[in-house]
Amino acid sequence: MVTPHVVVAYHSGFGHTATLARAVAAGVAAASAQVQLIPVDIVGDDDWAVLDAADAIIFGCPTYMGNVSAGFQAFAERTGRRCMEGTWRDKVGAGFTNSGSKAGDKLQTLSALAVFAAQHHMHWVNLGLTAGWNTGAASEFDLNRLGFWLGAGASTDVDADPTAVHDSDVRTCEHLGQRVATVTRQLLAGRASEEFCAAT
Repeated sequence: MVTPHVVVAYHSGFGHTATLARAVAAGVAAASAQVQLIPVDIVGDDDWAVLDAADAIIFGCPTYMGNVSAGFQAFAERTGRRCMEGTWRDKVGAGFTNSGSKAGDKLQTLSALAVFAAQHHMHWVNLGLTAGWNTGAASEFDLNRLGFWLGAGASTDVDADPTAVHDSDVRTCEHLGQRVATVTRQLLAGRASEEFCAAT
């Protein structure tokens, strides 16, 4: 049984995205994988070593002005050498974001995170859920209530306490963490099997 090592690398401006990051981490742990959270605005040398050693990295940030937050972008720009050297090549990647409005151009942020992962030659994992809350019998407490597929999208009132993140969004982020851990375990098992076959 392979135990994946997953890192949740996130930026949070007002605490809402940090709440979601912890939910993602809880989902990873529920899938019996090792997980570490790294706030990217204070990443240090030890944190870079953890990122480089991880099997999967789940990126998260708020959506500000229709794109990733400046705090996350600053982190992304610091990875240039790793991009050129292929340090994160073939790791698993995924993403989540939060904004005040229900739409808020969150797809732009998720797309930016996916492109960032692609530039590092990572394998992107989508949310893997159908859309919730889109029929008369549906509820705002359905998973994926906002209907994103590329990653997890959440909406939190801008004046809300960090603990007031919507329950559906928390559970959707937990699902994302569990899915990434599962896919990463499958990938690692496949690599191990391939290496075994090549050696025999």
